[in-house]
Amino acid sequence: MIARVSTVAFAGIEVLEIDVQVQMAAGLPAFTLVGLPDKAVGESRERVRAALVALGLALPPKRITVNLAPADLLKEGSHFDLPIALALLVAMGVLPGPEIEGYVALGEMGLDGSLAPVAGVLPAAIAALRLGKGLICPKPQGGEAAWAGDLSVLAPASLLALVNHFKGTQVLSAPEPVMEEDGALLPDLAEIKGQETAKRALEVAAAGGHNLLMIGPPGSGKSMLAQRLPGLLPPLSPSEALEVSLIHSVAGKLAGGRLLRRRGFRDPHHSASIPALIGGGLRARPGEVSLAHLGVLFLDELPEFQRPVLEALRQPIESGKAVVARANAHVSYPARFQLVAAMNPCRCGYLDDPQLACNKVPRCAAEYQSRISGPLFDRIDLHVEVPAVNPADLSLPPPAEGSAEVAKRVAQARRRQLERYRDEGIRTNAEADGALLDRVAKPDAEGRRLLAEAAERMRLSARAYHRILRVARTLADLEEREGVNRLHIAEALSYRRIMPGRPGLNG
Repeated sequence: MIARVSTVAFAGIEVLEIDVQVQMAAGLPAFTLVGLPDKAVGESRERVRAALVALGLALPPKRITVNLAPADLLKEGSHFDLPIALALLVAMGVLPGPEIEGYVALGEMGLDGSLAPVAGVLPAAIAALRLGKGLICPKPQGGEAAWAGDLSVLAPASLLALVNHFKGTQVLSAPEPVMEEDGALLPDLAEIKGQETAKRALEVAAAGGHNLLMIGPPGSGKSMLAQRLPGLLPPLSPSEALEVSLIHSVAGKLAGGRLLRRRGFRDPHHSASIPALIGGGLRARPGEVSLAHLGVLFLDELPEFQRPVLEALRQPIESGKAVVARANAHVSYPARFQLVAAMNPCRCGYLDDPQLACNKVPRCAAEYQSRISGPLFDRIDLHVEVPAVNPADLSLPPPAEGSAEVAKRVAQARRRQLERYRDEGIRTNAEADGALLDRVAKPDAEGRRLLAEAAERMRLSARAYHRILRVARTLADLEEREGVNRLHIAEALSYRRIMPGRPGLNG
């Protein structure tokens, strides 16, 4: 007789069904685990053996073979502990096989039989629903699994509680879906005095989902502005919350199994590696660009990031996906993030201040800013100067308009975009391509003439040309106008900066 229990493996956010098979045969006592397990899965033998001892059970003196099928797929993670334990209990006659086969199981076992949280419960629950099965997962993640829909979820705290449930001596109640708590209030835009141009650019970026680069001396408020962007963005819709939470679930970052409701704000240090930022590593886990999906990725001190790391951003920015290719894995994660970057104009930071600037000005500015390649710079929609704050501005009363007022305009503009792109499969102007822009962002005659002249004088690439149209479309949406006119084009052009240090271009 062969006992079977279903579990899953992950390839990115894609879920693959795994069949855990256990055979107990006559022969010398042995416990063999086959099916291409990694080290964490191979160590399941000792955790499961100890958990069974904690239940007062011992493995029979037989030749025990555990097969994880399909055998040619690498099995990674500690979540195979629970299905292996359940398959052993079925083979030993402790649990009823037909009932167990109706569930997909995953969970890490403690030596005392307790169940610890694992990554990927939410996508596993959705896969179980698709297969017409229930789900067994650790108790802290029952609320996460309940979001999958109408499926039976068992969330025991220990293996003993699960055994008692199937034997009828204990009943496990169905978990309730839980959402992330609101938490602390987000920083308010009203706390920033001055910097009206930068605030306007921040509003435009929020309204259209545009990438933004802020350039200014130290202490001018670039990081403060970036931290206030999440407060301007609308909350995640239910479908978006599920989409983002799937990625965080695979990464093992859903605290308490609670679905996310706020857009993410990721701000990795400039020492981050390519696997940390894009994704990868031993198990090809999602990186910061995917954890910032439908949210904000803030890169402070942009030129201080390693050049290969910055170049790796080009493909996710363009496609909205992070593709991780390894010898043993080829996975893809969603990465439709909003890039916000900040940088000093030069290494010392005081390019425009003769009293504070170093003796290498202006050569140091050209060298420092040229660390950002032309193709990456071209993919950023808005470039805004953030000058040093005038001390006189600091003594002024707070601005009358804060994040709440700006967020209302942003929400209205986003609603217009959702309605416009309902049949296009996109959400914001920042995702619109050239053919679509020709239809929805075609400027009037004066606007076309201005754009053509500027494209020739500024030597704009086709990508930069279309990004100007995207920004102009957002400016029209903020004014609740159907068409794009010359003023929208002019303002969009004002956000295109030609960086120094490039042959034939002036700053």
